[in-house]
Amino acid sequence: MQKLIVKGKVYDLGQPYFSGMPHHPNHPPFAFVLTKKHGDLIYPNEVSAANCLFTTGGHTGTHLDSRGHISHKGRVYGNLKAERVQSYSGGLRGVGIDTTPPVVRRGILLDVAGALGKRVLPNTFPIGRRELEAVAKKERVSLKSDDVVLVRTGWARYWKDPVKFVANEKGAPGVILDGAEWLAKHKISFTGSDTTAYEKTPAHDLPVHVCLLTRNGIQLLEMLNLEALAKDRVYEFLFVALPLKIIGGTASPVRPIAIS
Repeated sequence: MQKLIVKGKVYDLGQPYFSGMPHHPNHPPFAFVLTKKHGDLIYPNEVSAANCLFTTGGHTGTHLDSRGHISHKGRVYGNLKAERVQSYSGGLRGVGIDTTPPVVRRGILLDVAGALGKRVLPNTFPIGRRELEAVAKKERVSLKSDDVVLVRTGWARYWKDPVKFVANEKGAPGVILDGAEWLAKHKISFTGSDTTAYEKTPAHDLPVHVCLLTRNGIQLLEMLNLEALAKDRVYEFLFVALPLKIIGGTASPVRPIAIS
């Protein structure tokens, strides 16, 4: 029986939710309101309860994409015809986020911005195989099968500036196709970044999503906060993320953590 983890620093890798927070224009925004304030309804002995209502999209805020999120030429992961596994009411059958179990795996941080001596990478900076290999070498880490690989651009610093974070006009840094192919070659299971779309934008035909999700079933985490990990130079850790069991969902909000 494996020993229980009894000590270690916990890093919260999820971004906070608030009205007006960044969101990709293809996805609905997060909205929040108190439906009951204290004092609206009084229980015996002067007790009251506050309640809230919030709405969000599966790809709004820190989230995990399902394997069926992206299709190419009408087919999703597993070479399944999208039209046969999808419906508006039922979602994605067999490739939805409900098929993703709790994620508890070895995690690796590839701090690209830090390795280049930058707080934040510039707009549309391409992260390819050369950059990823150089960072792994500098950090003295090696990728193994089933790892979770997190790529830091420093973009999380812009979280409180939604226009700058989403960068719809200027574009954002991220992984490009040969970098994705290098990750897939190592047979990792998940990868994520601190930007809106994981891959370098603009990317109108989503080549990295197609490579990782559709062809290889490597699920993507987006809008992570990797700043504390980078500050402490923690490059290897236990990674934990728990997607919600949304039947047929294309993604799920998550609050991932790293334990070192």
